[in-house]
Amino acid sequence: MPSQSITTVGGLLGVISILVLTIAVGLRNSDYLDYVDYLKSFTGGSSICRTIPGDDSWPSKVDWDQLNQTVHGKLIATVPLAAPCHGDAFDQEKCDALRDNWFFPTTHLDSPSSPMAYQFTNNSCNPFLGPDAPCTLGYHVAYTVNATDASDFQAAVRFVKQHNIRLVIRNTGHDYLGKSTGAHALAVWTHYMKDLEHIPKYKQEGVESGYTGPAIKIGAGVEVLEAYKFADSHGLMVVGGNCPNVGMAGGYIQGGGIGILVSKFGLAVDQVLSWEVVTAAGDLVTASPTENADLYWALSGGGGGTFGIVVSMTVKAYPDTTFSTVYMSVFNDGKNTDAIYSTMGTFFQSLPSLVDAGAWIVWVAGPFGLLVMPAMVGDMSAEELDKFFQPTKDKMDELKLQYQYASTDYPNFLSSYNSMTSTWNVSDYHIGGRLVARDLIKDQESTDSLVKAVRAISSQALMSGVSFNVAKGVPSVDYNSVNPYFRKTLFSAVVGTPVNYTDWAANKAAQDQLTHTLLPELKAITPDGAGYLNEADFQEPDFKTTFYGTNYKKLLAIKKKYDPEDIFYAITAVGSDRWEEKADGRLCTK
Repeated sequence: MPSQSITTVGGLLGVISILVLTIAVGLRNSDYLDYVDYLKSFTGGSSICRTIPGDDSWPSKVDWDQLNQTVHGKLIATVPLAAPCHGDAFDQEKCDALRDNWFFPTTHLDSPSSPMAYQFTNNSCNPFLGPDAPCTLGYHVAYTVNATDASDFQAAVRFVKQHNIRLVIRNTGHDYLGKSTGAHALAVWTHYMKDLEHIPKYKQEGVESGYTGPAIKIGAGVEVLEAYKFADSHGLMVVGGNCPNVGMAGGYIQGGGIGILVSKFGLAVDQVLSWEVVTAAGDLVTASPTENADLYWALSGGGGGTFGIVVSMTVKAYPDTTFSTVYMSVFNDGKNTDAIYSTMGTFFQSLPSLVDAGAWIVWVAGPFGLLVMPAMVGDMSAEELDKFFQPTKDKMDELKLQYQYASTDYPNFLSSYNSMTSTWNVSDYHIGGRLVARDLIKDQESTDSLVKAVRAISSQALMSGVSFNVAKGVPSVDYNSVNPYFRKTLFSAVVGTPVNYTDWAANKAAQDQLTHTLLPELKAITPDGAGYLNEADFQEPDFKTTFYGTNYKKLLAIKKKYDPEDIFYAITAVGSDRWEEKADGRLCTK
């Protein structure tokens, strides 16, 4: 990447305060509670806040210039992506093009600061408002380090600790919970760390029944499709997501990682053999089952942006094979609603045998009807896959439903993956989710209850389910820090309500509808249930139990060990309840 000069945000005041310097030097090895108590001794017991522009302790232009030199000209001052739609920067042609493509992930990929999830911008620079509407940084980060190696991570960590600034870790920005942005923060952008290495004969030492076989080392910025293509070039497959531009090594996999191959091999994070990570102490370390094993465990399912900045990971790879897919659709014509939901019950009852056979099934329900888009499985012909769908087809025939059905064979994984229809636009919906266990279709009564809940939701919102079986992905449920509920899950349900780009208040109401009306329909039938922390309601009132289950206490202890000063903060992350964002975006302890 070419070097970039930086510009300063207007009105930056002062130099580093004596207080911040004292904190940075004096508390290097303190635990969190001692750290907070120490800080509060300077403020009469009040809460402690990160520094923001306008504070005397906010870094001076000299400080930012020095950081820019340290990272070899890779510091970027934020200009909101929608700036061409406002003020002196207004450009009608550029603004129109931006509006036409705003809803697609690729629009935001090359931005160091634009969050795909619109609600986390605080409406500060909205491309759909008029040119006279203000365009400010709002909840965008203030600066970004366009990292290309671990030393850039280390420089950023040192800088935020020295100056008491909020730190954000950003890869593609493909993020529903606001973890990849933050007001007044310095971001570390991993997007261009694209290293890939094929390891033909990896041997896991010091681990009982350790893995031996092909592996791939994946840099922090590698996207799903890039990893798939690289694996394919070596006759291999790796477990990743269904969206092509999700970052492989970031929050996706650190949060568990659902994907096409998970019913065959386990969750994406179950494949991780080791991590390279920069810690809050600024150290570059390896985390594996035999080295920094507690950090390895925490990174492997405990959520992104929490325990360190991942530089790379090494994952298992598998020999390529043949695949088959099924697509199915039945549309609601206003007269067939009961028949569609009756069919849904039959379809749900077929899911255990499908996922046990290694299939991954995505279904979508809404006022429009029911779609399967797609079901995909390796080592099975389309003719064999058809048999699993026969009960559902028989039910639709019995109820005289009009439907479309197609199955296809593919010679390898990549060709089947490339056949998938376009993914849903990432920026268009507020979302929430719930994991649904297999026992909810154990008999007709429980199936009927599940269908009733899905109907209550999908009659007024978009709902999808990603179906899988990851029970055998690891030797035991405590092998990594993935919520144990995953191991008995039949599908991950995601519910979406539309974003309104011209009515900011309507967006709060839409998210509240998810939290207080729609998701409770599923919670009522999963009272001890869980949620997939990557596709979840950021307002989840009991996020500790819902996202982390019985692992939370251990994860918090590891968090305190490796990040005693809470350098790494993210919404709903482990330890995040110790902090709160003020109305102006300032991050403060409670």
